[in-house]
This record gives sequence, structure tokens and C-alpha cells, in this order.
Amino acid sequence: MKVGCIGLGDIAQKAYLPVLGVQPGVELHLQTRTPATLARVGDSLRLPPEQRHTDLSDLLAQNLDAAFVHAATVAHPEIVTRLLEAGVPTFVDKPLAYELADSERLVRLAEERNVSLAVGFNRRHAPGYTQCADHPRDLILMQKNRIGLPEDVRTMVLDDFIHVVDTLRFLAPGPIDDVSVRARVEDGLVHHVVLQLAGDGFTALGVMNRLSGSAEEILEVSGQDTKRQVVNLAEVIDHKGQPSVRRRGDWVPVARQRGIEQSVLAFLDAVRAGKVLSARDALATHELCERVVRAVQERSAGA
Repeated sequence: MKVGCIGLGDIAQKAYLPVLGVQPGVELHLQTRTPATLARVGDSLRLPPEQRHTDLSDLLAQNLDAAFVHAATVAHPEIVTRLLEAGVPTFVDKPLAYELADSERLVRLAEERNVSLAVGFNRRHAPGYTQCADHPRDLILMQKNRIGLPEDVRTMVLDDFIHVVDTLRFLAPGPIDDVSVRARVEDGLVHHVVLQLAGDGFTALGVMNRLSGSAEEILEVSGQDTKRQVVNLAEVIDHKGQPSVRRRGDWVPVARQRGIEQSVLAFLDAVRAGKVLSARDALATHELCERVVRAVQERSAGA
């Protein structure tokens, strides 16, 4: 398989390339407009010059079997459009785009061209979180907090809080019929946001505090007088009378712990099998994110 990786930033280098670079039967092609980065990353992976590209047109000329997009979010619409129009199955690091209209257009284009389009919601594959999907879930609580990072609402929600939104959707045990949003905004920057989703017999709460004093991620699901807690995607604590702690193995790669390896392999397996993946469910997460953005904007405008 000829597989392209577009954008060689921090996430690509730390999370995706360590997985893609060791897959048997994969001929990896890199593309970035920064020659120094291309040379450094290409050398680290021992790729020959013909598998390194500074121009997207040159990369597309390689007749790719699949592509991974890890460029800046603002560049996603243009890059993904070109890949889909070329018939290349495409995996995009979240989000598809900052604007919902762009995300909707890309999903429609993929469907019209009958080309796979996947969005990198790796937490759906993270072992600790998949175990929560097997647990009673009357109440779901997820916190994803940061240190000293108040931010513009659209950027914050689409680049970061989207993980919380998608995880709540993934774990919701039934249809969601009620959505509410609360937030604290000062000088146009979001300090914290709280999302509540509810349906028949369940409530899901998503919290992000950008001035938390600690970078942390905690997921809790509870029901039938039991609770399962996942701390920083690495430690699973079951509460049923006495807490029981399970930690990830010392040799478990971070990409596997965070579900990145599994999401990459699932995408490549689908491409090999000729299965077309739809981004329609991922679009529902983007639609819910847009509701959060607008709710926060309306509250801050009315303050």
C-alpha cells in the first residue's frame, strides 16, 4: 500500500508515524511544505528521497492507496477536498474543519465519490474507554482539563473539547433528547465549559476547565451501584465496595494506550478490504460541537 502522511507536526511525529512507519506492506510517503522538517523526519524513518514531498500535487501523483491528514486544521478543507476528488481514502485528525458548513461539504463529497473518509476520534478505540462501553452507564462524567489555556470558543471546542463531545456520544446508552451548555467567558476567551446531554434514564456531563491548575483527563461511568473510572487513559479503577486498580502494562506503547494504533490499523484494514467508511457519525459530533460554540457565543454576547 502507498500511504501518504500530510503534515508532520507534533501529533504526527509522536502518535501516528511510530505506527505507520513500522507497518509491513506499507510504503510511506511524507508531505510537508517545510523542507527542514521533511528532511529530519524522513531521515528518522530512513525513507528514500522519492518518498518525501514538499508539494501536495507531487504526493498525489504517487497514486496513493490511502492518506492521513495531520496538517493544521485551517488547511483541512482544501487538502481533504483534493484527496477525495482524487479518490484517495482519507483519515483526518480531528476536526474535519472549524466551520460546520465545510465539514458537511466534505462528508457529502466523500459520499458522492464513494470514497472512505474517517475522523481520528482515537478515544473510541482506547482500551480503558472501550471497557467503559461495557459498563452500566446511567451517569457519565468526563473531564478534560488544561493549565493556563483560556481560548477562543471555536478553536477550543473544535480542536480539544471535541474529544469530550465525541466520547459522551460514543458512550451514551441511548438517544440524546436534551442538550444544555454552560460556560465562563472573559474578554472573549473561554475559561471553562460544561456540556450536559440527557436521554431516557441517563445523563452525561462533559467538563473542560482551561484554568485547572493541572492537565488531566478523567472519565467515570456509573450505574447499578458500580462505577468505572479511567484516569489519563492509563489507569482503570473499578468501584464496587472496594476500589480495584488496573494500570497499563509498562511496555504498552502510548499510541496503543490512547487508541491511536487501533484507529490507524482499523482504517488501513478497511482500505485493504475495499470497505468504504462513512464520516456521517463523525459529522454528528461536529454538529453537536457547533451547538456548543453557538450556545457559548450567545451567552457571552448577552452577558
